[in-house]
Amino acid sequence: MSDQRLVILGGGESGVGAALLAKNKGLNVFLSDRGALQESYRTLLLDSGISFEERQHTEAYILQATEVVKSPGIPDTAPLIQRLRANNIPIISEIEFAARYTTAKLIGITGSNGKTTTTLLIYHLLKVAGLNVGLAGNIGDSFAKQVIEDTVDYYVLELSSFQLDNMFQTKLDRAILLNITPDHLDRYSYNFQNYVNSKFRILQNMTLTYDFIFFIDDSTIAGELTKKPVQVNYLPISLKSVGTSAGYLINNQLNTIYKGQHFQINTKGLPLMGKHNAVNMLAAVLTAQSLGIGLEKLVEGLTTFQNAAHRLEPAGKVNGIEFINDSKATNVDSVYYALESMVAPIIWIAGGQDKGNDYNHLNELARDKVKALICLGQDNRKLIAHFTGIVPTLYETQDVMDAVRQAVALAETGDVVLLSPACASFDLFRNYQDRGEQFKQAVKQIAQ
Repeated sequence: MSDQRLVILGGGESGVGAALLAKNKGLNVFLSDRGALQESYRTLLLDSGISFEERQHTEAYILQATEVVKSPGIPDTAPLIQRLRANNIPIISEIEFAARYTTAKLIGITGSNGKTTTTLLIYHLLKVAGLNVGLAGNIGDSFAKQVIEDTVDYYVLELSSFQLDNMFQTKLDRAILLNITPDHLDRYSYNFQNYVNSKFRILQNMTLTYDFIFFIDDSTIAGELTKKPVQVNYLPISLKSVGTSAGYLINNQLNTIYKGQHFQINTKGLPLMGKHNAVNMLAAVLTAQSLGIGLEKLVEGLTTFQNAAHRLEPAGKVNGIEFINDSKATNVDSVYYALESMVAPIIWIAGGQDKGNDYNHLNELARDKVKALICLGQDNRKLIAHFTGIVPTLYETQDVMDAVRQAVALAETGDVVLLSPACASFDLFRNYQDRGEQFKQAVKQIAQ
């Protein structure tokens, strides 16, 4: 066994996966979780002979580590992390750890919004084309666990800023940066530039031979690239500039050009709606084209795609009123895209744990499209204060069933009830999935 003492902090999907990979590679590994482990993970660790602890962090042992793999959910400000840094013990992410042991090409996707949709779409396009591909990162099975077998040629990785923060040597073959808007500022000292710097870490270690696909209309991305240009193959996407972009939208037609190959498809009838999804689709198509996927397979992949749950997901109908579950929209920009893509009048359900949100960005859409705002959270004062006078009707509740009942009472046939919270879910729910599932169940019960 190696002399290296690897400590893994966090016993969720990424942490347990990293522990399994470390064990497979002969490392001396110990996993520590301050909370209780899921039964399935506990069993997996026991069956694999991996030492672990739960409901505590034994600092005396952890501080003897030669390297630490940290869960993205643990902030850098945590006292234990501060002590590890003070002792000059390297802290890395599961992505960084797993990337050491794979020979596959890595495709990384980040952005404040659209990561999951774009990641799933790229994965789907590659699968439809017959490529041997894995899905990992902030979605699906642990990257590290998949690398134990390492049987694929490509990994499509959804990368959060928290994962990027602890990646140092990982080199991506293709990097996709969709947008950067204020999010998670509580983790970045409420300094937007810190968050921007985190997102741009996706480009570290890339060279001119690697493709960088990005949304040039995003003023933050464009401004950052003028400050610190990087040596990569630039493939800009735009909804405005037609002549100079590798991907663009004109007259409802998606267009991409990669090394002279032009692809075009009408957005009408495609499963993804809204301008934000046009950007996601352009990024995915350019990625697929860069891997040599032909035009017919691109059409097949785009038309057969099914998006993830809790992202503009149809949740049923009641009295001719359509319900949409967008529980994954945990920041203002996600909500902007959701409101923008709706045609019918909206009863909007929002609220939860505020992350330093600035709602001014939503004023015009809310004024034009939203008939009523139902605030679903433990503390709704900020939402109510901001949207009073902008939205004609406001209602406050801490109960999802009550929110749905009130939405039915406020809506008319042909309206849309949109759950798009703009906030984290942890005040009333376990996570955004739990919030979305409870919402769908409430709609189902009322429909019956």
